[in-house]
Amino acid sequence: GGGRVDALVMCGGRGTRLQGGPDVEKPLVEVGGESMLSRIVDALHAGDVGEVYAVVSPHAPATADRARRLSVPTIETPGDGYVSDLQDALETVGRPAVTVPADLPLLAPEHVDDALAESHQRGADRDATSLTVCAPAVLKRRLGASVDTAFDHEGRTVTTTGLNVVGDGDDTVALTYDARLSVNVNRPEDLELAEALCG
Repeated sequence: GGGRVDALVMCGGRGTRLQGGPDVEKPLVEVGGESMLSRIVDALHAGDVGEVYAVVSPHAPATADRARRLSVPTIETPGDGYVSDLQDALETVGRPAVTVPADLPLLAPEHVDDALAESHQRGADRDATSLTVCAPAVLKRRLGASVDTAFDHEGRTVTTTGLNVVGDGDDTVALTYDARLSVNVNRPEDLELAEALCG
């Protein structure tokens, strides 16, 4: 494929406050003294991607402001839900694209590069096949991380990390055993876990 793949940070959700957590829009919740948005943008910039965009919506105005202050271009979506916001954003950047939710604060550049490499490898003659990075549910549970959606993959229960490569062709699953990709911050316990792991 030509050129580098752009990345989308999905932060246009309803800004649902962490249940019992700090009263700020979720992407702006701090882990290790830095907002989750900032941490993810830094990881993506250090990875092998092209432009990094923040996908924002009217539901999270402070997040959109912060993205602009970080010099991250924003893509405005209606905020009708993750999937429809993602479709809107993909119309702007095209495929393939790396997508990551704003609640994955321990994302590291190597996670992004590994996912892209895997997607290209599996895509063979195509540019990049779609890839969903998943962690075994047992790993998340052992860590004490919240498990939202789990499904069966080749006889084991896995859960999505939120890191994806949206390309053409079939959606394939890549398993990770990296604890850093197993923490999506949805509850105060997840935030504590992220703090502990980033220390």
